[in-house]
Amino acid sequence: MTAEVLVAGSINADLVVTADRRPGAGETVLGGDTVLLPGGKGANTAVAASLIGAQVAMVGAVGDDANGRLLLGSLREAGVRVDLVRTVDRPTGAAYIVVTPDGENSILVSPGANGALEPSSVDGAFDGARVLAVSMEIPLPTVEHAVVAAAEAGVRVLLNLSPVAKVSPRTLNAVDVLLVNEHEAAWLLESDDADPRGLLELGPYSAVVTRGAKGALVITADEVVEVPSPKVEAVDTTGAGDAFTGALAASLAEGASLADAARLAVKVAAISVTRSGAQPSYPRAGELD
Repeated sequence: MTAEVLVAGSINADLVVTADRRPGAGETVLGGDTVLLPGGKGANTAVAASLIGAQVAMVGAVGDDANGRLLLGSLREAGVRVDLVRTVDRPTGAAYIVVTPDGENSILVSPGANGALEPSSVDGAFDGARVLAVSMEIPLPTVEHAVVAAAEAGVRVLLNLSPVAKVSPRTLNAVDVLLVNEHEAAWLLESDDADPRGLLELGPYSAVVTRGAKGALVITADEVVEVPSPKVEAVDTTGAGDAFTGALAASLAEGASLADAARLAVKVAAISVTRSGAQPSYPRAGELD
């Protein structure tokens, strides 16, 4: 099977605890039972894209441990190719997530094996791919190498610049779609009130800014399109941004316009927040009607 969507990113075990509120500095707060779920921005993106029908391959790294085996099994079960996932001599990455009753979350990530994903991991992986989706929970040199190599191979690059970080101008110039949330956009533009069209001045061909319950902005050289989100009652927002990324990548790989891809992505993300967890909350294609 040739992968239409190639995802380079993190693979984490999510350890999720519900709590009435997040603890402050030096404070202990009792929470509910710990739930172990498959996660990681990269793996979440891959699963979200695969579940709505894209052919997806994952580039990443896990440890030789129980969590690594759990995560590989979850990816396979979702239909994601894992032959490009490496097993390394580091513990599998983990995310410690506190979810409050309003559905919001706080996350501490321990990268583990993700930190051992080398730039060479993506070499030779682009054959047949239409879109590369890459995010920032892996080493920056690997992200930058993947973006430039994909662009040189004629593959559309979707860079989910999250967690936000400074990347080289050469990297941004190779990006077809820069995807960030409102907070990340403000950090990049050094202002909460900056015109989002300023993102294009950083180098990418186009940009998408996600806005939570308000939907997304699609920014091109010609226009800024506001894409509203369906109104839903949030249960857990964990992984919603990754659901958006995966759906956006899958739709772009099918040849949709960026605005139409974003319309599908807001629907997928909206469905995901009505359910608990990250990957377990993602809809399948039949649910989008």
